[in-house]
Amino acid sequence: MYVCICNGVTDSQVREAVEAGCGSVAELTMRTGCGATCGTCLPLAADLVAEYQARALPLPLLQAA
Repeated sequence: MYVCICNGVTDSQVREAVEAGCGSVAELTMRTGCGATCGTCLPLAADLVAEYQARALPLPLLQAA
């Protein structure tokens, strides 16, 4: 799905940017152009960044029994 129509940024591109270390909407804008034109997509982009960051949390290490 397109997140930013103006710059043709998809949700997959947002996810890839977050997985590559993007930690904020400002950084997402610098990396992908999302929100750089009209800004209407910024709330959705912020939601996606937060969602993908929450998914990317590593599983806790379990001690060997």
